[in-house]
Amino acid sequence: MFDRLSAYAPQALAVLRIVAALLFLAHGTQKILGFPASEMNPPAFSIFWTAGIIEIVTGILIAIGFFTRPAAFIASGTMAFAYFMVHAPNSFFPVNNGGDGAVLFCFFFLYLVFAGPGAWSVNKR
Repeated sequence: MFDRLSAYAPQALAVLRIVAALLFLAHGTQKILGFPASEMNPPAFSIFWTAGIIEIVTGILIAIGFFTRPAAFIASGTMAFAYFMVHAPNSFFPVNNGGDGAVLFCFFFLYLVFAGPGAWSVNKR
């Protein structure tokens, strides 16, 4: 039975790519556009503002599957930077420092660098 499921791996990867990219995009729109509602309103050209712009741009690119590998590489690096600059100083353990999302995004986007976008992408590879 599980062998038959392997035929749907590209579509499953695409669903995972799209959902993760939309969640990532929401983090950026929260910082830059205030939607969903947030008290975070970083000043223009600050580190948090720059991260928000990166999250919006790479989130859109990854969601539609356009330049997925370079966008995922940039997004992965952004999340690694965010983890070590914002979360890690609070505690060594991601579950204690609130950085588990950053770690998951970082490694998922790093996986996309190697795996590509899967099915349903603008670039198709």
